Amino acid sequence: MANTSAVYARIDTGLKENAEGILSQLGISPASAIQMLYSQIVLQRGMPFEMRLPTAAPLAIGSMTRDELDRELRKGVDSLRSGKSLSVEEVDAVLAREYGI
Repeated sequence: MANTSAVYARIDTGLKENAEGILSQLGISPASAIQMLYSQIVLQRGMPFEMRLPTAAPLAIGSMTRDELDRELRKGVDSLRSGKSLSVEEVDAVLAREYGI
């Protein structure tokens, strides 16, 4: 048997279930996925994906000042009055492009 060590981590239950569902569809065990991640970390000498801080733009109303919120709401009202609007698909595309969600 190969010389192995155990890795223990606590993660959100929903995240674990979602990820394991996808891994299952791919035919990959969670242990194999972790082995792949560690192998890529060693090969790339760092994380195998880009890591960066989020944009400075507020992502939640709670993090906005009153003035920032008023400006954003005004933009929405002005957009509606001028007849400009976006479809759900267009909003999704903007969120994906700007915030990676």
